[in-house]
Amino acid sequence: MSHTRATHLTRRGIIAAGGALGLGAVLAACGDDDAKSSGSESTSSASAKSGPWTFKDDRGTTVKLDKIPANIVAFTGVAAALYDYGIQVKGVFGPTKTTDGKADVQAGDMDITKVEILGNVWDEFNVEKYAALAPDVLISTMFDNAGALWYVPEASKDKIAKLAPSVGISVYDRQLTAPLERMWELAESLGADMAATKVTDAKKRFEAAATRLRAAAKAKPDIKVLAGSAADQLFYVSGTNLSIDLEYFKALGVNFVEPPESAKKAGGGWFESLSWENVDKYPADIIMLDDRSQALQPAAITKPTWKQLPAVKAGQVIARSPEPILSYDKCVPLLENLAKALETAKKVA
Repeated sequence: MSHTRATHLTRRGIIAAGGALGLGAVLAACGDDDAKSSGSESTSSASAKSGPWTFKDDRGTTVKLDKIPANIVAFTGVAAALYDYGIQVKGVFGPTKTTDGKADVQAGDMDITKVEILGNVWDEFNVEKYAALAPDVLISTMFDNAGALWYVPEASKDKIAKLAPSVGISVYDRQLTAPLERMWELAESLGADMAATKVTDAKKRFEAAATRLRAAAKAKPDIKVLAGSAADQLFYVSGTNLSIDLEYFKALGVNFVEPPESAKKAGGGWFESLSWENVDKYPADIIMLDDRSQALQPAAITKPTWKQLPAVKAGQVIARSPEPILSYDKCVPLLENLAKALETAKKVA
């Protein structure tokens, strides 16, 4: 993507769409000549809690510290995943608190009053507060193959990088199970008890949910599922080829609406933008709707064309988490909800 193209994309166009979430990373990567690309799946090198710490991330970058990081700063969704494994971070950036002061959906079970919020929206990151935390490491996800760290602003990324090493976990063009495994390895390296009953039970429940979803998809091969995101002026239809959740669900047999590549070109390959007048372009029996706070939720959608969609009239609309919290516990409901929707769905389109 060229700078010219990137600078003309609106903020809503970057982060409002379910499939558009990758564009933020693309923007951050534009002009980043220092970013390194690597498809490395190398595992972490877990160490004794008092000993040195080493972790090789998905950029192929190896971070080495004298001891396990104590002052961790992470993207909100990463912090939420680590919290599920018993690792508490000091600071977060990314959607953490809603306008009414409650925890954002991406904060998971974290107590957001116990973390320093360095930035709550796109392009917001308080570098001074970050420095004051004396960070040992910064951890985020990556929605491209160029190493751009999600929600780390392009304008301040160099200043941020000088204050502490970073770790990037790729959530780009792979199935959900891959980043789940990487987050497991990262948590283990940070001292989490991965043999704890809560942790092992969650993984078993995830595997059971995957089996259930595969069976549901096999039993209802004709049910068409559309993944979308709603904004004031546009409705975004997500493609499955880059998103970790949709790629995984598709591999389990779910029959998704797939916009042609030509239609997704303007969305960086992630999505097709539709006017509300054309929201019925793709017949769908089930609609999975972006549950993030920056997207319109079903109750807030008043467009007549939306209300006339067969899936909407049939009550076959469920939530989708385009940025899954990468713990097995938080991913179980994603599979179970889709499986239940398929099991009970009627052919309406």
